[in-house]
Amino acid sequence: MTNDELARLDREVLWHPFTQMRGWQDEDPVLIERAQGATLVDTEGREYIDGVSSLWCNVHGHRHPHIDQAVRDQLDKVAHTTMLGLSHPGAARLGGMLLDVAPEGLSRVFYSDNGSTACEIALKMAFQYWQHRGEHARTKFVYLRNSYHGDTVGSVSVGGIDLFHHLYKPLLFEGFAVEPGDADGLRELLDEHRDEIAAVIVEPLVQGAAGIVVQPDGFLRAVRHECDDHDLFMICDEVATGFGRTGTMFACEQEGVTPDFLTVAKGLTGGYLPLAATLTTERVYEGFLGEHHELKTFFHGHTYTGNPLACAAAIATLEVFESERTLERIGPKIEQLWTWLRELVEPLPCVIDVRGKGLMIGIEMSGFALEDRIGHRVTLAARQRGAIIRPLGDTIVLMPPLSIDMGELRRLVEITAGAIAEVTGAAEMPLAA
Repeated sequence: MTNDELARLDREVLWHPFTQMRGWQDEDPVLIERAQGATLVDTEGREYIDGVSSLWCNVHGHRHPHIDQAVRDQLDKVAHTTMLGLSHPGAARLGGMLLDVAPEGLSRVFYSDNGSTACEIALKMAFQYWQHRGEHARTKFVYLRNSYHGDTVGSVSVGGIDLFHHLYKPLLFEGFAVEPGDADGLRELLDEHRDEIAAVIVEPLVQGAAGIVVQPDGFLRAVRHECDDHDLFMICDEVATGFGRTGTMFACEQEGVTPDFLTVAKGLTGGYLPLAATLTTERVYEGFLGEHHELKTFFHGHTYTGNPLACAAAIATLEVFESERTLERIGPKIEQLWTWLRELVEPLPCVIDVRGKGLMIGIEMSGFALEDRIGHRVTLAARQRGAIIRPLGDTIVLMPPLSIDMGELRRLVEITAGAIAEVTGAAEMPLAA
């Protein structure tokens, strides 16, 4: 089929996520056909820097030879087998590797297939644990305002972004919201409702979908302290922040925190295949052990839980972290990225904040009406210049693959600055030296 035929078919039959389709119909879709490293290539041969890691999940670049080969090798064995009543070598091996790199104290791995379900599993496990203990009033969760933990009903119930979540309120269970960074407010809430709460769920250090909002230093550690003091579970949602995004394998490491539940997805397979995991402690695991008639089983699972192809990709991804010393090499990229952001982006008149942690960047613009769709227009201008970036309202998100080289990283910042300047009417900024 020609590119025009494919574009027409897309408009006629597809419904895209987080997309107002009336606007989509008026634009020319970009159809990505292939990729290499940090570069995406569309059906017309145009190249783009993958400035958002294909929605925050690509880690070591597209078509990494080691990950490619691992998936090919697994195809010669078995593409899928259930984890219900069976297991397979890749699932066991990956579980051990995850626990080796996770914060000390986590000892069990439950697989699923996306970040929403990983968080949903943590919520259900926390709830069911207290039910087995006879503490039946513990049915509520504490979450941060402007939080995002996925799009299933349970994860939306602990989501705090009205733009995404307010319409579904009649479907949701009740919880308690606290302000990010407000440790005193959290303590007061837990003091008042201690016996009603099953767990506190947080995105550690950075709230991604809120617009890359960074929490104050020490807040995550304070949440851990309050959960311990009130004998509550702590859930750290590292779906976005995990696997090197903030400069360490997991964000919670930076404050010496081990949660009771750690949820991971996105970068787990290097952006190759859907796979997620919920890591938890032996205390939680033992709370579900019992005789058959006691019905303590965790009645939850997915057809593609622990899919062998995805596990193979995840094993290879973790191997590349070690063989290429990814976390050691990311420090200079982070430092240089922030230098270029300060030089090229912060001076733009419409930019009121450039924030983030590691390679998670939010560039907030101000002074525009909702109907201006300024963030979207900036992404279209960046696309014309050769980069794929994404808006969260009027905040532009940059989150490139960890493997991006310095030249590509500089070009990404230049393109972003130029696109913002073009769309907002500011003078073009000079290129970085």
